[in-house]
Amino acid sequence: MARAGHRAARPRAAGAPTLAIHPLTPSRWDDFVTLFGPRGACAGCWCMWPRLTRAEWEQRGDRNRRAIRRIVDSGEPPGLIAYDRGSPVGWIALAPRGVYRRLERSRAMAPVDDQPVWSTPCFFVARGARGRGITIALLRAACDYVAARGGRLVEGYPIDARGKTYAPAFAWHGLVETFQAAGFSEVARRSPTRPIMRRALRPRRAASRG
Repeated sequence: MARAGHRAARPRAAGAPTLAIHPLTPSRWDDFVTLFGPRGACAGCWCMWPRLTRAEWEQRGDRNRRAIRRIVDSGEPPGLIAYDRGSPVGWIALAPRGVYRRLERSRAMAPVDDQPVWSTPCFFVARGARGRGITIALLRAACDYVAARGGRLVEGYPIDARGKTYAPAFAWHGLVETFQAAGFSEVARRSPTRPIMRRALRPRRAASRG
């Protein structure tokens, strides 16, 4: 259930419930586990896929849950968790781009330039909460979170479904339309279906913390 300790962001998106969105801190670990379930959201990932090289990923086995727990316990939230009426319903991974080692080895998602940027490589929304605008709300909250830490750019790597139906379970990068609704614009495209999209921010405090 939702806990005190961090100010809740309560963004609204078309069709979305009123949400409380918080950084994933140690006190919210049990909610994260509840949301991700016994399979760790997808095949035991526990949102470690973007942080590891392909070789490292293939050797992880069941260690991903322990690895993300260590990150949470370190005091640096690896993302934001959304609540609807106290129940965890959504997740967005969020960190400075350099944290995500998988991106550095991807041709489609290679750096656009040398500007410091935060990345949002993954989303997860509970099955019963999909299709209600929660991903848009999470993106907007992520931008608020980064701006509050002096960040100037947030970047994502959505799928361009090109009008085709795309199963929510396989849209964990997000969809182009979702990013557009949250104020993002395309800045590069090296793959027909995988653009890089960014949103520029107005920092709210000194950038030394970001």
